[in-house]
Amino acid sequence: MSLQNNFLSYLKKNRNLYKSDIFWFLIIFLSLKPEIPFAQNLDVDILKAINPVNPNSVYWEQTSTSAYWVPGFIVLGSLGYGFLEKNKQIKQNGYELLINIAVSQLISEALKISINRERPADKYPTEIFASSPTHGGSFPSGHTSLAFATATTIALDYKKWYIVVPAYLWAGSVAYSRMYLGVHYPSDVLGGIIIGIGSGYLSHWLTKKLFKDKNNTHVHP
Repeated sequence: MSLQNNFLSYLKKNRNLYKSDIFWFLIIFLSLKPEIPFAQNLDVDILKAINPVNPNSVYWEQTSTSAYWVPGFIVLGSLGYGFLEKNKQIKQNGYELLINIAVSQLISEALKISINRERPADKYPTEIFASSPTHGGSFPSGHTSLAFATATTIALDYKKWYIVVPAYLWAGSVAYSRMYLGVHYPSDVLGGIIIGIGSGYLSHWLTKKLFKDKNNTHVHP
């Protein structure tokens, strides 16, 4: 029986499956997926349709690099505003995103090292064209996981559609840019999306628990 059928059978027997179990299953499944020939061929076909011969768009280059400076700007802005205005909630949001960044990147880097998937432009030099020489582990996309981790924290903390929608549109643009630039397969990007969203929920839970416990230690009824 295939891995997918085993998982479906498990779901039927365990209807109260926790979200964390689904999160870790998807990470494990995606880590195996690049080794499946059909998935690999589909990855390459989709990537070839997105990646041009000369991926030199300044817009997509800047969108890609924004995956690093946007989260940093939000963290510094939230913490700075929180301390200056003595706003505990904004300050907590800043800490939450900081934790989320650490969690998402730790998972991403651990998978990159353990899976060590070859970059698409290295494996298919005559079919996939990278904007600049990029080597090392391909799965998952660290830029994508960071962008979706940031968008998820924003969505969970602010919940306004006019904040949530732009946040995820930006994260989606980062994901697309990694394929346009020829440095990641679609499955690398999908893995990054799952890790980013999953770490966002995990960090949200950890931060609420951490600050709840901290506040409780200062309460003396």
